[in-house]
Amino acid sequence: MADIKREIERKYEVEVEVDADADAGGGPEGLSGLPDLTRVPGVAAVVDKGVAELDAVYYDTADQRLAAASLTLRRRTGGDDAGWHLKLPVSDGVRDEIRAPLSDTVPRALTGLVRSRVRDADLVPVVRLLSARDVRHLVDASGGLLAEVSVDRVRAERLSGGDGTARWTEIEVELADEGDPAFLDKVEKKLRKAGVRRSGSASKLARALSETGRRPRKEAVVAAAPVTAGDHVLAYVRAQRDAIVELDPAVRRDVHDAVHSMRVATRRLRSTFRSYGNVLDRAVTDPIRDELKWLAGELGVDRDQEVLTERLTAALGALPRPLLAGPVRGRLRTWAHARRSGSRRRLVAVLDGGRYLDLLVSLDALLATPPLRRAAADTTERTIAKAVRKDVDKLSGLVGQAVALPPGEGRDLAIHEARKKTKRTRYAAELAAPLLGKPAKGLVGDMKSLQGLLGEHQDSVMARLALRDLATQAHAAGENAFTYGVLYGREERNAAEVEAALPEAWGAIKGAP
Repeated sequence: MADIKREIERKYEVEVEVDADADAGGGPEGLSGLPDLTRVPGVAAVVDKGVAELDAVYYDTADQRLAAASLTLRRRTGGDDAGWHLKLPVSDGVRDEIRAPLSDTVPRALTGLVRSRVRDADLVPVVRLLSARDVRHLVDASGGLLAEVSVDRVRAERLSGGDGTARWTEIEVELADEGDPAFLDKVEKKLRKAGVRRSGSASKLARALSETGRRPRKEAVVAAAPVTAGDHVLAYVRAQRDAIVELDPAVRRDVHDAVHSMRVATRRLRSTFRSYGNVLDRAVTDPIRDELKWLAGELGVDRDQEVLTERLTAALGALPRPLLAGPVRGRLRTWAHARRSGSRRRLVAVLDGGRYLDLLVSLDALLATPPLRRAAADTTERTIAKAVRKDVDKLSGLVGQAVALPPGEGRDLAIHEARKKTKRTRYAAELAAPLLGKPAKGLVGDMKSLQGLLGEHQDSVMARLALRDLATQAHAAGENAFTYGVLYGREERNAAEVEAALPEAWGAIKGAP
């Protein structure tokens, strides 16, 4: 079973040799070249924790896909955290370290987290780092840990992709769990005064790869700013592909909002392929759109039901006690549990499956060899603006149709179609914003507002369907169905208010840029 630790640290170059055997009590007579760290505000003492001998073997694909994405996977012995470690970047100097017990092969708990990067390639040993780590704890007046300072003497050996070796010494300052990141600034201030500077390498592995053999392959990026319509569309497609790949580990770990964010990325891609069919050949993109729809459906198996249950629970909680009749809370819980058809385990199985990996490969292939149409070569705003205007025109027709219909199922369906088109128009405008500027950005904001309004209506429709189902079950069980009727009536009122507000809301939108 894997453990997770948020790691906040900074690394520094050491130009002078550090005597790892010296008594580093905190003053200059201790760790050679370091200032007296007891003078750092908040530090009461520097505690000697001894020297640990660490032996770490880093794994990657032959073409170093993990290193290219700033991910590190290692098997380490020695020290107090021996085992397998996977480090996922969060932000500058911040990483999530996923730990698993020692084993001879890479644990499945970790291989899944790198699957979107590795795909079907083998993970092989690429570098071995042997480190003598001299550790000191910076503690406050109560003995509480503020940060760990270590001086590492490192020897790197290339295991594949080269046969070089390298040696260096570095200082690492890691913030204590739940510590204030501002404390690291105070430590750095003392180190800078002593002539110590930040490391030019993001990690020991990055430095080892640089100094012992060829540098890791970097993922493809657009070197120049987008110029043509095709450039703009492909840049947006690439960003969404990257989002799916980068969110994959977070979805597997059940990180908050990760599933929703990946689902949004799939929607953005589907909308882009549809809206910009004048740029990318739909004969190629339509099959990919179908697979993206499948993936979005898998991602939403539990989420849609969760949102609906939250809405009904909140509505029930807002009712005055006299309007509560029968075991409505228990009935709602039973109903929600029975309709929960998915699970995190099922979703992980989808992400491990061949269909999902084939989808990622298809997106890679599209970006590598884009199916560009003639309009993709347009270097003016014309092609992009035309696609956005086309979406706005279609949306206008759908809104007009919905407003013209009488209240009922037909209007509900028309508003739902308008809501889906609103999302597509929003994403088309997002793509256009870097090129068209303020008008497109304004349209994005307008579409967000309209999407929220229409989304409230759709949520009301789904809530009424659920309440009808609940009332039927309650009646069949001999329970009082009065409360479900009250809630149904309130949802009808919510929908009517949206329908009444829709003409004015649409009228306030100026239209396409």
